[in-house]
Amino acid sequence: MKTTLDIICREELLARINLLDENKTALWGKMNVIQMIKHCILWEEMVFGEKTYKRVFIGRIFGKMALRNILKDDKPLKRNTPTIPEFIIKETSGNLVDEKINWIAIIRQYEHFTNDHFIHPFFGKMTKEQIGIMAYKHIDHHLRQFGV
Repeated sequence: MKTTLDIICREELLARINLLDENKTALWGKMNVIQMIKHCILWEEMVFGEKTYKRVFIGRIFGKMALRNILKDDKPLKRNTPTIPEFIIKETSGNLVDEKINWIAIIRQYEHFTNDHFIHPFFGKMTKEQIGIMAYKHIDHHLRQFGV
């Protein structure tokens, strides 16, 4: 299983991030490339414990089952997978180079990942291994969304 905890997988993701430019348009969804990167940065900040979000009620019921289903194989996340409202980015502009540098720096931190108390707003408590796989799938999903 691919994971951000593995240096080879991380470097593959970083190389793909470097392929993003202002001309990339989404193959699905409503975000532009800046919104996608900002969305992903928020997600990474959550994983590293810099930001926390309340559990959503439906996640308390179906979260663990959904997580097991997502992590059972190497299949990418489905298109138009829903997100929590806090991860919807309204701002449509920004400095692409700076945003990419910020995102890459955060992803590099997975080398020393230690947030043992992480609770995802939908999936709930996750192990380090589950976080690494889910983080990879989340990043991969959005890079696929923009054709890289």
